[in-house]
Amino acid sequence: MIKVGIVGASGYTGLELVKMLISHDGFELVYLATTQGDTTIEALHPSLTDVISLDVEKADVDEVAKRCELVFLALPHKASMGFAKGLLDKGIKVVDLSADYRLELETYEAHYCPHEDKTHLDDSVYGLVEYYREALKTANLTAGPGCYPTATLLGILPFVPYLDAQSPLFVDAKSGLSGAGKKLSENAHYVNMNDNIFAYNPLKHRHAPEIAEKIEKIHGVKMHVNFVPHLIPATRGELVSIYGLLKEDIDPLAILKEHYKNDPFVRIRETPVDIKSTAGTHFCDIYAAKNGNALFVSSAIDNLLRGASSQALAAANLMCGYDEGMGLPVVPYMP
Repeated sequence: MIKVGIVGASGYTGLELVKMLISHDGFELVYLATTQGDTTIEALHPSLTDVISLDVEKADVDEVAKRCELVFLALPHKASMGFAKGLLDKGIKVVDLSADYRLELETYEAHYCPHEDKTHLDDSVYGLVEYYREALKTANLTAGPGCYPTATLLGILPFVPYLDAQSPLFVDAKSGLSGAGKKLSENAHYVNMNDNIFAYNPLKHRHAPEIAEKIEKIHGVKMHVNFVPHLIPATRGELVSIYGLLKEDIDPLAILKEHYKNDPFVRIRETPVDIKSTAGTHFCDIYAAKNGNALFVSSAIDNLLRGASSQALAAANLMCGYDEGMGLPVVPYMP
């Protein structure tokens, strides 16, 4: 059993990691921490009462390094890179769920903040498993993709060779409220969110450059990405609709089936996808259709799992020589 820890255990993604790791056949969860500490996992997440009993300590790099071989960082951007640098310098494998190691330096600093760990930034592997599976097997640092980029990239990447790169991509994305995190805000207020839906940061959201950068890295094609996210009155789930223009005639579903024929956690649907079918699972469901040269692609994921925690676990599995699917949830959650 490989000993692992979670720094940032108080949030939703931290909870999902705990739930998967306590029954994992290859990992032993031995360390939980937050930036404050001095509590227990049951106090932070009452749903874990009588399931697991572990202290939640104040995060300390030296203590983590003594007890863990791999650490999941479920921290906000900027906070994460400080912990990651110290752990990597001590030879500890890191799976970072924040944005701190996802992007090229110039892109990151243009949209987030000055980077404090340029040395390890170049060593990170983007954790979109279907496209970086082999690189993850030898990685010491995985950069977990954003939830919106995960759903968008899995949907659109198979079609990039057939798209008119001079025409922009339009991405209409909708996420459950858990995607906004645990911190209280006016947008997340029940009275504001119930029976409501609205766009936020339209055309200015920081995931747009992440999507564009990965399209260019994987296919060598520069595309302008117009990205508009929305919050919907659901706890979890994410539905992304992507619109582009084709430069040649194709069969969209045939393209998808061939492209993902060896990827067990991508399911190609014959009819439009929905969020309940993937809620609580690691699956990404994708549907595509065309009208003349207009392409429509729709993908659905669980934003907390495939968009964060289960994708992080899949990467950790590969980093440690385990089967990619070990411990991943596959049974849909129906509230």
